[in-house]
Amino acid sequence: MGYTVPAGISNKHVHLSEADFKTLFGEDAEMSFFKKLSQPGQFATDDKVDIVGPIGTLKGIRILGPYRKQTQVELAQTDCFATGIKGVLRESGKLEGTPGCKLVGPKGEVELTEGVIVAQRHIHLSTAQAEEAGVKNGDIVKVKFDGPRALVFDNVVVRAGDTHERDMHLDTDEANAAGLQNGQLGEIVK
Repeated sequence: MGYTVPAGISNKHVHLSEADFKTLFGEDAEMSFFKKLSQPGQFATDDKVDIVGPIGTLKGIRILGPYRKQTQVELAQTDCFATGIKGVLRESGKLEGTPGCKLVGPKGEVELTEGVIVAQRHIHLSTAQAEEAGVKNGDIVKVKFDGPRALVFDNVVVRAGDTHERDMHLDTDEANAAGLQNGQLGEIVK
């Protein structure tokens, strides 16, 4: 077997700018801490908001920290169907031209004009891990998962750098299609 990466299954979530967090949770509020995530410095909070689309609302969606420069909402395609928000596949942070939504928190509301994405599946690797795997930042690879619902994921973006740690991020729709569990190893196919 070649170089492997663990599956990191990502449920719907929200990354907030500090200004939007304060609007939703109150001027004196601070992000809470629930648990560390796979990427250094990133964490899940106990803070939650509702995501309102043209035809439906997703209630109690978790906020991930730390603050981002721009608020970003990450949904799976089935979440887009449920809310009526058009699912636009994008790499994280590439939000220009994406749809918006309304976020409702305990202290206020934010109307986003853009920022809702279906995240492009990707692999995080440290610089050393990328070198060991024989890939570099921005490469597009395939990742093969074995099992009863074996599947090869194509168009997987490599995100390599000193602030990354080995993990493949895919959403719940993708993971369910392959019957994956968090931490299950997949092989990078170049």
